[in-house]
Amino acid sequence: MSDTALDPVTLAVLKGRLEQIADEMDATLYRSAFNPIIAEAHDACHGLYDPISGDTLVQGKSGLPVFVGAMAFAVRAAIKAAEAGVGMHSGDIWLFNDPYEGGTHANDFKLVMPVEVDGQRVCFLASAAHWHDIGGAVPGNYNPAATECWQEAVQIPPVRILVQGELNADVLAILRANTRLPDSMWGDLNGQLAALELGQRRLLELFGSYGVEPVRQAMQALRHRAQTLMRQHISAIADGRYSFEDILDNDGVRDEPLQIALDMTIAGDRLTLDFSRSAPQCAGPVNISRATAVAACYVALKHVFPDVPANAGVLDAVDFVMPDGLLITAQRPRPVGGYTETILRMIDVIFSATALADPKRAVAQAYGTINALSIAGHRSDAPRLGQRWVMFSFFGGGHGAHAQGDGLNHGNAPISTATIPPLEILEAAYPVRFTQWALREGSGGAGEHRGGLGAVYEIELLEQTAQAFIFGERARSAPKGIVGGGDGALNVFSYCQSGQWSRPPMASKMVDIALKKGDRVRLETPGGGGYGKPQQRDARALEHDRKQGYVGPAQESA
Repeated sequence: MSDTALDPVTLAVLKGRLEQIADEMDATLYRSAFNPIIAEAHDACHGLYDPISGDTLVQGKSGLPVFVGAMAFAVRAAIKAAEAGVGMHSGDIWLFNDPYEGGTHANDFKLVMPVEVDGQRVCFLASAAHWHDIGGAVPGNYNPAATECWQEAVQIPPVRILVQGELNADVLAILRANTRLPDSMWGDLNGQLAALELGQRRLLELFGSYGVEPVRQAMQALRHRAQTLMRQHISAIADGRYSFEDILDNDGVRDEPLQIALDMTIAGDRLTLDFSRSAPQCAGPVNISRATAVAACYVALKHVFPDVPANAGVLDAVDFVMPDGLLITAQRPRPVGGYTETILRMIDVIFSATALADPKRAVAQAYGTINALSIAGHRSDAPRLGQRWVMFSFFGGGHGAHAQGDGLNHGNAPISTATIPPLEILEAAYPVRFTQWALREGSGGAGEHRGGLGAVYEIELLEQTAQAFIFGERARSAPKGIVGGGDGALNVFSYCQSGQWSRPPMASKMVDIALKKGDRVRLETPGGGGYGKPQQRDARALEHDRKQGYVGPAQESA
């Protein structure tokens, strides 16, 4: 498809209109969802997908980038289910959370809608969002002790939640019966349905104004541009093989490190990402599916080549080598609930391998864990006596430094554009109090450009009793610096019971931490890696770091 099929002005207008549709779908869900992980943290995504292949055509700018690659697999899964059963009809919306077909983990519910004009399917609209709780052994579903997928959450294959425009009451009843928080589920589902309905209305208006064929041409032209830009960027890097390895602390079941290894090959305008040397699939829930692994690579490449449009063209110049049976190509029933930790390590090794190939383009590793924390219990106060509550949240850390400057302090993980839920929202919704929320002194890696700082969060329980669950990483292997830069600080999780502080035996993962009123949990999150030799840091920047309290004693004496 040539970009000259449409004049540049029309293409620019259609690009803006298509992106606006996806953005408006994002905004609709964020403003209507019940659970803070969607409403505040924006753990969701919307996009437009090819009517035949399911490939990503357009994605909203505020949705999670990791969903871009994964959602193409989700759309294909819906197409496959329809073809094997009742078919795909106008007015149908398919719903499922299968992480092996659609990617990520079971909390992320995918909704897929076909869009037709004059009886002809022109594209799919899809929505993905993180539901608060969907059964399983652990409230919030990040279960570090899971050894099979059924211990993590209810498993919903592709089914129709809307059948030619009518809500499927049977499916809804199953969903409501498999959550600790049915009201939250109902609100989030309705938010996703509303976003899809709005997207369809806006898209039909666009087709009505410009016609089907010009809009289709614009979608293909945007993909072609992404592919062309990717090939240009790849060809600008010296041919060669660049390798890097890193580890996960453990899988939550066996206390053994797990390797994520990358051999990256540049050959002209093609890039090969070979993960063959990575660890085999494991007992615990840090496995991921192939769909998720491809999505992680997409996100990393978008960081390295930020000007490339966000669509399937990003991957057209990339070859993947991911043999079956690896940690990153796991199959049912291997647990995958902690997928975030593994894709972050995949992104880390891509960043570090890129630094070997082209240091000026590279970014040092970010903090490398979302530190998924759940605190759950029952209300003891009237009139909510006995009511279930589940606080689930993720937390920030430091980003890696780069050739242009220091890493970001206290940012969100590079898998997403989500935001860290504000403490005011969490305190208003749940019986907890944050006794500390601050930058973590000295946690960023030293360098010519300093790694961003992690954070310190301390949370006190205000209810009579509760249980806490932590699913994190980077407690035993720090985020790496590049080009001579220092590593960030290790992750530290601790909890206080009756005045006595303790740490998990497996460092970053633990279930069933019994808390009483006044007990606390504490997270000290990693900083990002540094860029360049610390001796080359500008003296004024060093003085600024000291005044702001950004460096610890060890860094000051370096």
